[in-house]
Amino acid sequence: MVVVRELARLVGARYVVPLREGGSLPAVVDTETGGPFVVKFRGAGQGPKALIAEALVASIGVALGLPVPTPAVVDLDDGFGRSEPDPEIQDILQASIGANFGLKYLPGALAFDPAVDGALLTPELAADIVWLDAYVTNVDRTPRNTNLLVCAGRVWLIDHGAALFIHHRWGGWRERIQSPFVQIADHVLLPFVGDLEAADARLRPKLTAELVNSIVQDIPEEWLAQEDEFANLQAQREAYRTYLVERLNGPRAWLAEAIKAKQRGPKPLGRRQTHRVV
Repeated sequence: MVVVRELARLVGARYVVPLREGGSLPAVVDTETGGPFVVKFRGAGQGPKALIAEALVASIGVALGLPVPTPAVVDLDDGFGRSEPDPEIQDILQASIGANFGLKYLPGALAFDPAVDGALLTPELAADIVWLDAYVTNVDRTPRNTNLLVCAGRVWLIDHGAALFIHHRWGGWRERIQSPFVQIADHVLLPFVGDLEAADARLRPKLTAELVNSIVQDIPEEWLAQEDEFANLQAQREAYRTYLVERLNGPRAWLAEAIKAKQRGPKPLGRRQTHRVV
């Protein structure tokens, strides 16, 4: 039986440096007991739903045994980062007092370049990652923005705030549980993918309803907001659980769409000009 630990609750001790590659202005933050984490802030423009997606997908990835840096909830106390001179950063930090989301910082990590780093992937690992991204409707793992890092000879999964786009419009969500995920055709790892049905056989049994429920219950209450679709926050939490559990069952058009995308074949990969040249 696969057991996922609850997200650690850490306290931010020092704002180290912003990471300006993404629109959410994450930063490296030293924590009091866990070392440095790359933190996504609740007060950034993408808002708390991005943190919910980050936490759910990272926890699912950990439960599946995929290479995700250790996730955690990082609490910021009032006055955190007050000495930062950048007014934009100050505004974000002041709006982020309380719970934020972090992944363990990977020192010396480089962005994954499919033309250079593909040999680090096995067909099975590539298939597992594509399976995960199809399941959670992650639109943001493309050749343009891989959201993969290479560190210590391994490929790591990061940045899942764009996944689970169903929660940006809850109306009619039950009818969309089994919807196909056509964006999987743009996935950066399609050239490396092995047998997706075998990946399904490996991964699907690990995500029991009990495990999914524990992952959903781990979402900090302050990231949830009242939605017209739900009577209360617990009903909204239940919607996440229902979506994730039922998506694993039934016709699963998302898996069939991923298999079709693999059969069609990806667009040819060219050497990226934004990363390493060897």
